[in-house]
Amino acid sequence: RIDEAQKKIGDLSTQVVSLQEVLSNKQARGAFGEVQLNDLVANALPPSAYEFQCTLSSGVRADCVLKLPNPPGSIAIDAKFPLESYRILRDINVTTDPAMQAAAQRGFQQAMRKHINDIRDKYIIPGETAESALMFLPSEAIYAELHANFPGVVDESYKARVWIVSPTTMIATLNKIGRAHV
Repeated sequence: RIDEAQKKIGDLSTQVVSLQEVLSNKQARGAFGEVQLNDLVANALPPSAYEFQCTLSSGVRADCVLKLPNPPGSIAIDAKFPLESYRILRDINVTTDPAMQAAAQRGFQQAMRKHINDIRDKYIIPGETAESALMFLPSEAIYAELHANFPGVVDESYKARVWIVSPTTMIATLNKIGRAHV
């Protein structure tokens, strides 16, 4: 039994290392977020209610577009995973230099603002998409950090009409949309 337990621990260690490797690669991390988004959407809605990797008239490709009648119209979703800036923020110990903490906070806010503005500019297209779009953060921890400690950034997302969702809030959003399609 001890040998079996040690083998399971070894296998688990290998899986954790593999996940760390995926999350350390920006492209792989993006794919991880997209796969998670795809799974949530496909499990909640009928295939006629969405399209993955949808190319809009502007030539940009949204990770997902929810096909809804007007109003509100089709809603574009883009998965974002600002892990680098989040890790820096979390790695700065509260006992370290306040200037380093402030720099880490600014870096996280800048990353989030860039994602918000990119989504607003790319995926809110008058006459084609709804007047708002969704930013999918595939991490509950990043979502919680944002809402707990950066309310100004959240307010900016509201003003930009970019609604930030986590896996849990995405499920709730999709269930609401799914009931409207029934």
